[in-house]
Amino acid sequence: MTKDEAICLLQQLAQRLGRLPARRDLPDAQVVQVKAALGPWPRALEAAGLKEPRPDTRHARTVEQRRRRKIAARPRKPRAKEREVLK
Repeated sequence: MTKDEAICLLQQLAQRLGRLPARRDLPDAQVVQVKAALGPWPRALEAAGLKEPRPDTRHARTVEQRRRRKIAARPRKPRAKEREVLK
């Protein structure tokens, strides 16, 4: 099955069902062919134009995680109440 055939199959199935097609709506052999042509099921639905592509936030998330770890690793300045105790 080519990419175009897989996309056409998913679009026709969605139109017939009136909703996003699930893997259970197709025989296992066709699911395997669609996934081989288009990748994981959610990406296949995106390729067929049936689902909005997921936002690619992985990079921003990892940058934010690194920033938080770096801040957490810094020694913290004593707070005012803590400074009074140290005097």
